[in-house]
Amino acid sequence: MPPKALRFHFFFVTLQAIIKSIATMADKKNEPDETLNEVLTGRERFINPYTDFGFKKLFGTEMNKDLLISFLNALLDIGKNRITDVQYLNSDNLGAGQDDRRSVFDVYCKTKDGSRFIVEMQKAEQTYFKDRSVYYATTPIRDQAKKGKWDYHLENVYTVGILNFVFPDNEYPADSYRHEIKLKDVEDNHIFYDKLTFVYLEMPKFNKTEDELVTMFDKWMFVLHNLTFLMERPKALQDRVFKKLFKQAEIAQYDEIERRQYEASLKEYWDYTSTLDTAADNRAKKIAKKFKVMGLPAEQIAEGTGLSLEVIDKL
Repeated sequence: MPPKALRFHFFFVTLQAIIKSIATMADKKNEPDETLNEVLTGRERFINPYTDFGFKKLFGTEMNKDLLISFLNALLDIGKNRITDVQYLNSDNLGAGQDDRRSVFDVYCKTKDGSRFIVEMQKAEQTYFKDRSVYYATTPIRDQAKKGKWDYHLENVYTVGILNFVFPDNEYPADSYRHEIKLKDVEDNHIFYDKLTFVYLEMPKFNKTEDELVTMFDKWMFVLHNLTFLMERPKALQDRVFKKLFKQAEIAQYDEIERRQYEASLKEYWDYTSTLDTAADNRAKKIAKKFKVMGLPAEQIAEGTGLSLEVIDKL
């Protein structure tokens, strides 16, 4: 391969890796306004669980804690130690001192055996997402400290992240969407400490159809991924817990106050994702300009960035 062609090939491969997530978000560019309008005019039947209101309505209230329990049991598949009850804890945690950073969780609870759970719906990728998860996990650890004499015994701590994005740089295979992380010994790969667990769900990777749902975990993934697009409860979701979920998620049964709260939460969600889309679009254009100057064919730039040939031509 000639040096110039080799150079273009190298930069093109680099370009594809950098802006893979940009192209995905660009496909949804016009979705926010349309979806919000559909909700405001009553064309959507069920709430969006990726909104703050929607997630806390389904998983963060005493009335619906059986939904949370079912989801956690399906997610963790913990057999004999199945969760039978949860106690909600203060999800707005202030540090021990004025200089400590503030931790805000979507859902924070503990079970009868003392295990603590943080369950978060993460709307979009963050630069230091993993660092943030580890930092958040320190709160349920510190909460277990006892005053006076203490032997440092700790109960299990779980951080569950429901991610509306995919980890960058192809960290996991395309068909792998559930990831359970514990502290391991890198030499022989045995679990060094099994009381600290991080579970992440890459929701965009889940693509099973209704006919392919077998386990309760499959069903929960399907509901979270598709709820806002459904107009009725699928036949595969006839379990009692899903009958309740769909009833609680139906927008028409909310009073005026709840409807306003949901609409405000949905608008905030779309404003946030729209801002990210705009930033991603601007970054894609910036990268496209550089490769256009280098002489990379417009078709390849379009394929890598998700930008149209018309947009690239105007750069």
